[in-house]
Amino acid sequence: MSDRELIEPTPGDKRYTRRDDKGQFTEQADVGRASAQDQKRDAKAEAKPGQGDRGDRRS
Repeated sequence: MSDRELIEPTPGDKRYTRRDDKGQFTEQADVGRASAQDQKRDAKAEAKPGQGDRGDRRS
């Protein structure tokens, strides 16, 4: 499982992405929408560093 990467293909359009073994994008999510959905829900799983979209991060 690859780490989530932040890219900005055009100014003002930030996205979280994941790449496969060949370096091609497999998943993409808009930062604003991803952040809003993360705040609305409590995750059932605890995520490792770099995998913040796959569960909660404990502080």
